[in-house]
Amino acid sequence: MVSPTAKTKMLCAAGAALLAALAAASLFTGKYPLTLAGLLAGEPMQLQVFWSLRFSRTVVGAAGGFALGAAGFVYQTVFRNPLASPDVIGVSSGASAGAAAGILFLQGAAGVTLAAFGGALAAVGLALGLSALDRSGRHSTIVLAGIAVHALAQTVLMCLKLTADPERELASIEYWIMGSLNGVTSDAMGGSLALCAVSVGALFLLHRQILLLAAEEGEARMLGVQVGRLRLAVLLAATLAVACVVSLTGLISFVGLLAPHAARMLTGRSSLGTMLLGGLLGGVLLTGADILARSAAAVELPVSIFTSLLGAPFLIFLILRGRVRA
Repeated sequence: MVSPTAKTKMLCAAGAALLAALAAASLFTGKYPLTLAGLLAGEPMQLQVFWSLRFSRTVVGAAGGFALGAAGFVYQTVFRNPLASPDVIGVSSGASAGAAAGILFLQGAAGVTLAAFGGALAAVGLALGLSALDRSGRHSTIVLAGIAVHALAQTVLMCLKLTADPERELASIEYWIMGSLNGVTSDAMGGSLALCAVSVGALFLLHRQILLLAAEEGEARMLGVQVGRLRLAVLLAATLAVACVVSLTGLISFVGLLAPHAARMLTGRSSLGTMLLGGLLGGVLLTGADILARSAAAVELPVSIFTSLLGAPFLIFLILRGRVRA
């Protein structure tokens, strides 16, 4: 019989192999045909398309999906809820409001990216600040604060939409909200990916403490864990990672929910290996969805269409599975 640890290692190896295969396919998928022979021969146009568009897009798809999957594992563990996601504390809605402001008042993709990142951090900072007013340390307070911040950010977003030009700016806002890797370039991704890598690295270094947060708070305090400060640090690192990805890609639905939940179902436990598998599955989901977005129709489709097509049936499956067990 295979031990749980060996099973998790095999699943992680399979996930890494699948992610590598999809990343290789992503490099050669698109309207402009690329060939390995042309790249090796140094054809200028092929090299330009490869380095300026395909490579950066593939890196963001794989690394961004990994970050969303790992961060989703953290949210689900900290909140002790298998259906928790980055939306819990307002990161997605804050990024949407920030991006809308960037489209209206700033110029260029870099300005929109910075505005979305700032909006996400502002929303999360407000949610964590509101939760700190409750000295009881209950994690449900953070959820309530996140709901309040989400409502506030959605109000700001609606007001910005009312002032937008319907023919140009409003369409750009709606397209950003639907999520796409179409606008990812090598110039815009450097700083965001570096901060994302630092945040995800911090989460893996704190994996033991994250797993302790899944226990009852009284038990965690008996083990010497400062629950409030640790929860704040972990959520901040996870939120930074998500904000970095969302600022580059727009809103990508279900990846941060599906990947870690599927990893737990496959491994049957919460561990460092499950967190790694959740990240790998997140990379597989986002990279695979991006390939479909480029190849399924004559025009490029939003990535969230395909992640939602996976997410909705998965949630229905969970409902039916719970009913059968009951």
